[in-house]
Amino acid sequence: MPDISDRLYSSFRPMRRGKQALTQEECIDLLKTETRGVLSVLGDNGYPYGIPINHYYCEEDGRLYFHGGNIGHRVDAIKKDPKVSFCVFGRDEKRDGDWAYYVKSVVVFGKAQIIEDRDKTAFVSRLISSKFPATDEYVEHEISKFGSSTLCFSIQIESMTGKLVHEA
Repeated sequence: MPDISDRLYSSFRPMRRGKQALTQEECIDLLKTETRGVLSVLGDNGYPYGIPINHYYCEEDGRLYFHGGNIGHRVDAIKKDPKVSFCVFGRDEKRDGDWAYYVKSVVVFGKAQIIEDRDKTAFVSRLISSKFPATDEYVEHEISKFGSSTLCFSIQIESMTGKLVHEA
């Protein structure tokens, strides 16, 4: 697994509440186990545009992978400016003897890269689908039916922070 800390740029802010910080391993675990997050891009007229989206974290290359339609606001924004952020948060967790919830979150900054290769697009679609209870037959049917109109992209992570918040 690549050490993301080797790629962090000094232009990213440090986390203000360092005592709440998650380790890199805890951040990656959250990215691997949760099925969706919010992708934010620089949208039309300089407004941020955030959209819920499914993802897959690849341990081999340390990238996040996504798939969706090959046209739309998200695609136009990425083509215009590849800088993005992606936020994932875990399920609320209650601990014995405590009334307030705990929640983990991860925020990633990086640059989106569109995947042009159709075979890799199908591969990424299969990876993302593996996080859901779909059968192989269903996944292959969807890829054969919608593969030509599917766009996949990845994020090379440049900064990743995570924290555990106690909502008391």
